[in-house]
Amino acid sequence: MNSVPPAKPVPDIDIAQLRMRAGEVSGLLKLLANPGRLLIACELMEGERTVSQIEQRTGVRQPNLSRDLARLRAAGLVAARRDGKTVHYRLKDARITLLMGALCAAFASDLKSPPAAQTHKD
Repeated sequence: MNSVPPAKPVPDIDIAQLRMRAGEVSGLLKLLANPGRLLIACELMEGERTVSQIEQRTGVRQPNLSRDLARLRAAGLVAARRDGKTVHYRLKDARITLLMGALCAAFASDLKSPPAAQTHKD
């Protein structure tokens, strides 16, 4: 397991307020606990994407992708913009952007591609 620097403490957290929102946060985490929806959110961190772009880059197949995008839209996390027959999706909620950024930062070293092997001629 890689060593991760400790998170900066959040000053003056009101635990009573946090307790009141724990269900909301738990629901958000449950929604993102699905691998397909997590991949979609990761892909949308890069900016607006069409369904075909998301499918190509994530490997999530179109029927599942449509279902997952609908769930993310219903939860208010993703917005859609129609341009003719093409629909473009983007992250809508700033909280999801912050959360995905934190996840990427926490796991970035594990997710980096290994350097390409160099071939040497002798």
